[in-house]
Amino acid sequence: MARQQLTRDVLNAQRTALGLPPHTGGDDPADLRRAALDTALAAYAAGTEPARPVLRGAVRELLDRIAALAPGRSVEVRVPPYAAVQCIAGPHHTRGTPPNVVEMDASTLIALATGEVTWAAAVDSGRVRASGPRADLSGLLPLPG
Repeated sequence: MARQQLTRDVLNAQRTALGLPPHTGGDDPADLRRAALDTALAAYAAGTEPARPVLRGAVRELLDRIAALAPGRSVEVRVPPYAAVQCIAGPHHTRGTPPNVVEMDASTLIALATGEVTWAAAVDSGRVRASGPRADLSGLLPLPG
């Protein structure tokens, strides 16, 4: 099955289903990812699941924000099957499994980024799996608006 890309048409179909106005921003990937995040938040608020391409775009947007806030390569943050990013300055790995890994699903990333759930609660409940001495993102979350 081919992976559907985030396009204006896919984004606007989800927005229409949610009763939102169409995306009027640009078609470049960064604009679409920002709109995807807004659309995914609206879908969760409405009690529905975002379309996969919209959720993928939202995850990519949030991971890019985390990497921009804490540039580096000492921690790998994974949100399978959507995306992964390296962040936080410090020693980094070059081969094999990195020593500092954070893994979660997309809805957990969104909940952490928006402050709906705390880092400690997500780790304690098993929604976040963090290994390694540097794999603590509590100082970065929730993300600034």
